[in-house]
Amino acid sequence: MGSGMARRLIEAGHDVAVWNRSPDKIAPLVTAGARAAASPKDAAQGARAVFAMVADDEASTRCWLGPDGALAGVAPGTFVIECSTISYHQCLRLDQAARERDARYIDCPVNGPPAAAASGDLVLLVGAEAEDLAQARPWLDPLSSTLLHFGPAGTGTAYKLLNNLLGAVHVAAIAEAANVARALGLDAGTMAAAIESGPVASPHTRRMIRPMMEGRRSDRLGLAIALREKDARYCLNMADALGLGMSVGARAHDWYVAAAERVGPCDDSALLDLVRDDRGRAPMRPPAGRPDAG
Repeated sequence: MGSGMARRLIEAGHDVAVWNRSPDKIAPLVTAGARAAASPKDAAQGARAVFAMVADDEASTRCWLGPDGALAGVAPGTFVIECSTISYHQCLRLDQAARERDARYIDCPVNGPPAAAASGDLVLLVGAEAEDLAQARPWLDPLSSTLLHFGPAGTGTAYKLLNNLLGAVHVAAIAEAANVARALGLDAGTMAAAIESGPVASPHTRRMIRPMMEGRRSDRLGLAIALREKDARYCLNMADALGLGMSVGARAHDWYVAAAERVGPCDDSALLDLVRDDRGRAPMRPPAGRPDAG
C-alpha cells in the first residue's frame, strides 16, 4: 500500500523521500526518483507533508515517536498524515504529539486494495480540521478517487475501525452460511448466483461466496486474518472505552482470534477452514479483556 501511494506522489511531481525497515522494499521507488531516507526522522526533514502506512499501533509508534521518529524531524506547519489502520487511542495520541510540534495532523486511513493505491483510486477516510484538509489536498488528491471527511482528528479512524469490524462480522456470516448450504446439498453455482444477485451482495460476498460454496479459499486476496483480528480488537476497545457493547462484533472477533492461531497467515477467506473444522460452530471463549485497550 505504501509503495503504491509513494509512487503516485512521485508521478504527481512531488519530491519524495522514503523509508522502510527493509531497504530492499524501497529500491524500486528510489529507481523511480525517490530519495532513500536513513530513518523516519530523516525522511521528514524538509518535508511539507509526511505520510505513514504501517501495520499497527506498535509500528506507528516506532515510525512517528522517539528520537528517530518522523515527528522529531518535522517543521512547524508540516502535515502529518497517518494512513495506517491504528487504534482510536493511538490516533488521538499522535494528534496531540503533532500539536506539540505545531504540526498539522491528518487522520487518514484508507479503503481499497494495493491495486487502488497504485492507480490512485483509494477512498480516503479523513478526520481533520477543514482548513488543514483543504490545504493538504495537493498531497491527498494523487492518492484518491474519493475523499470522505468525517470530522476532526479521530473520526476517520473511528469509521475505519467500525467498517473493518463490520467486515469481520460479514465474512464470518458468509463462511457460516456457505458451510450450512453445502451441508444441505444446495447447488453451489445456484447458491452463489442467488447470493450475488440478492440484497446482501456486498463486495465481501461477491469475492467469497462462490469459492466458499466450492469449498476453497478465494483467489482474490482480501485482508489478512491477523490484520482483521487486530482491527476488530481495536474497534471493540474503542467501544469499551465508551461503555458500549458490540456483542456481535465480539463474537466475530473470537473467530478471528481462533483463526489466527489455527489457520495461520492467510487472507480472511480462510475463515471457512475454521468453520468447517468446528462443524459450523464458532469457537467458544470465556469473556476476557482485550489487549491494547490504551
